[in-house]
Amino acid sequence: MLRDRRHELIVRIVRSDGPTTVEALAGRLDISTATVRRDLVQLDEQGLLRRVYGGAMPIDDQRDDPFGEVAATRAEEKDKIAQRCAEIIKDGETILLDIGTTAHQVARRLRGRSLTVVTSSLAVLEELLDEESIQIVLLGGMVRREYRSIVGFLTEDNLRQVKADRLFLGTSGVRPGGHVMDTTVVEVPVKRAMIAASDQVVLVADVGKFPGTGMARVCGPEELDVVVTNASTDPATLLTLRDAGVEVIEV
Repeated sequence: MLRDRRHELIVRIVRSDGPTTVEALAGRLDISTATVRRDLVQLDEQGLLRRVYGGAMPIDDQRDDPFGEVAATRAEEKDKIAQRCAEIIKDGETILLDIGTTAHQVARRLRGRSLTVVTSSLAVLEELLDEESIQIVLLGGMVRREYRSIVGFLTEDNLRQVKADRLFLGTSGVRPGGHVMDTTVVEVPVKRAMIAASDQVVLVADVGKFPGTGMARVCGPEELDVVVTNASTDPATLLTLRDAGVEVIEV
């Protein structure tokens, strides 16, 4: 794994999961503890985290990346994934769109289509609000401003009343065993309820999500039908997904 990629993942893990150990980081990223220690020294010098004895912790004023900043990361790659997802969708379908920047890109690719879109994403709502051909169902619940999402028991209860043809599911990371992870525990029950409400589950995950981050398990590969990705650099995980019966579409 390239140094810059390691540094990006380490910072994201520390920011999302909080204080962590050298051994935990080495296990998550499948690298040596010596490499982790060198990386932590460099990241501490850059002011991106605070190195402590045996590990690292986030800087006090750090938070998860705001939506706009994440959206700008690998935007072109996400758009290619979104374009391929739009080709899967048939007019007249009811689709569920998860939160996240790739799902938002999928929404952009749906302009002018005749569809019903169910979502907990305020970004998706804003994107499609003026599209008269698209019927929008916004799930109720508590607003998380920094994620531009809606969560909570009301959201989960709404999803029990919904049946969608397809779900486009986002993720913080896909583990080598094919498990879908998330950094934010409060979002996980909503994602699971979306999976239960859908006939087909399509995971959208760019190369940055292999292995990505996340401490909370959303689902295993057995609950996925399709993965749309550009992660050709991780053939082992893609093979694991295929062996589990998942259709992997590489763009």
